[in-house]
Amino acid sequence: MRALYTVLLRLALPFLLARLWWRGRAEPGYRDAVTERFGIYRIDRAERLLWIHAVSVGEARAAEPLVRALGGALPDHRILMTCTTAAGRETIKQLYGESLLSAYLPYDFPEAAQGFLQYFRPRLGILMETEIWPNLLEQCARHRVPVMLANARLSEKSARGYRRWRALLRPAFASLAAVCAQSAADAQRLRAVGAPAVEVTGNLKFDVEPDAAQLAAGAAWRSALARRVILLASTREGEERMLLDAAPADLAALLLVVPRHPRRFDEVAELAQSRRSRQSTPASADRVHLGDSMGEMAFYYGACDVAIIGGSFAPLGGQNLIEALAAGAPVIVGPHMYNFAQATELAVAAGAAIQVPDAASAMRGAIGLLANEEQRRRMSEAGRNLCAAHRGATARHLAACRRLLQL
Repeated sequence: MRALYTVLLRLALPFLLARLWWRGRAEPGYRDAVTERFGIYRIDRAERLLWIHAVSVGEARAAEPLVRALGGALPDHRILMTCTTAAGRETIKQLYGESLLSAYLPYDFPEAAQGFLQYFRPRLGILMETEIWPNLLEQCARHRVPVMLANARLSEKSARGYRRWRALLRPAFASLAAVCAQSAADAQRLRAVGAPAVEVTGNLKFDVEPDAAQLAAGAAWRSALARRVILLASTREGEERMLLDAAPADLAALLLVVPRHPRRFDEVAELAQSRRSRQSTPASADRVHLGDSMGEMAFYYGACDVAIIGGSFAPLGGQNLIEALAAGAPVIVGPHMYNFAQATELAVAAGAAIQVPDAASAMRGAIGLLANEEQRRRMSEAGRNLCAAHRGATARHLAACRRLLQL
């Protein structure tokens, strides 16, 4: 089955290259370091190297506590972080600077994976969340590189898809040396698709501390604005119009929209009267302001009175609400939060978040919260307390890494 998968992947090569060129129109980073996509590298190496793969922005941010912990516990090792997207690579640079190596992970061709492993020779591989690549994992086994699936999650929807491809994916899951699952439900589904050595370690995202300076800057921005702010955070295709159309035309509050993907900034700008990259403070008459900057989510959460989390009004699985909770933002989510099911259940049960059935309900809920300062205060406190209560995943991940390294 893996041989057929590889043949199909080779046939798709022209489309993969065309996609890089196409996406490079809006995000030039896709046209950089193209040889790395094929396992050819010209960057520094280290004798003792730990490799972490974070496919894009969310995974790179989620990995931050583990990266810091590994750097402190194993100062004689260098860390390499790979990604797949241009936005992910930019996020890695913003978060870590020169403190670690960064590169693109190659496409899942056997020779590309082999080239990657022979060049860097990592002592340990850490894949964030659900990154399962059959040829890569086969080459890791051949090169005797233990691989851990970190902060692992598997929704019921994804599990059904994996079961349909069990002949291809079950050996890949079985090759993992360790799996650190976010929840007991995730662990059960991961075992069912063939993962061994699964333990429940919790969610690393609860250990991410929001940037205090950005939070303070956001609060100061809102104070100078002298208006209430409803944040539409990490919105996906079609959600902006859905939510904005649900807002009353005479709404006094500012609608601050931050799309999930930078390539959509110009598209969403057509719905706004101003954008942060050109006008840091919107005019008093502006109804919609576009947050078109990278690496400033803590600023945006600090600037808002209520946060509506995107990716949850279309069937896309939702976006990370934990960052908003840690920042003390009252949270509203839509019906489709299956990628963050446990965190959503915990937040709703704690009174830190409200889950609604559609965009219109979300906007009505946000407007209702603007009029209820006491409820906003309670939700803010509940969110911070929830995050504090669920910290500790980093230490459990670090212990698993030490076991694999036999330290």
